[in-house]
Amino acid sequence: MRLHYRSLALGLFTASVTFLLDQLSKHWILFDFKLPEKGSVAICPGLNFTMVWNHAITFGMFGGAGSAGRVIFSTVSLAIVSALMVWIARTPRLLIAGLAGAITGGAVGNVLDRLRYGAVVDFIHAHAFGWSWYVFNVADAAIVCSVIALILDSLYRERHHPTGDETRTVERSAGDR
Repeated sequence: MRLHYRSLALGLFTASVTFLLDQLSKHWILFDFKLPEKGSVAICPGLNFTMVWNHAITFGMFGGAGSAGRVIFSTVSLAIVSALMVWIARTPRLLIAGLAGAITGGAVGNVLDRLRYGAVVDFIHAHAFGWSWYVFNVADAAIVCSVIALILDSLYRERHHPTGDETRTVERSAGDR
């Protein structure tokens, strides 16, 4: 196993920045802006700050797990973070390290919320033309955007950089004609 120290450094930096931005925004929304007392505040057309204590996981799934959910979700998240850290340390690609770092920082931020408050602090509410997205936070945005970028990168690389096996298959097919 070869460690890529530049990737590890970038991944840890991205995780730290994501975690810090997430926690600072949640602290501000709870204690300075005092959103729990206000409930929901229109920021601009299509965007509100709406206080939600999320006891579930992504998109409200598994919300009925009760108090055990806090421990279960935190444990699963930290196991995923461990796997992401291994991926970050092993990848030679800085893009992958940065994206996995953002996912890591977001996951750790949400775990800290669960341990500190018993639920994740969600407050960003986008809506337009009768459509309403789930209420989320900076950590959720970092996780979702990074996962989408990883999927797009994977699709692009598959299409434009075939592996050796795919290249040999194409060459064999062309030679058989």
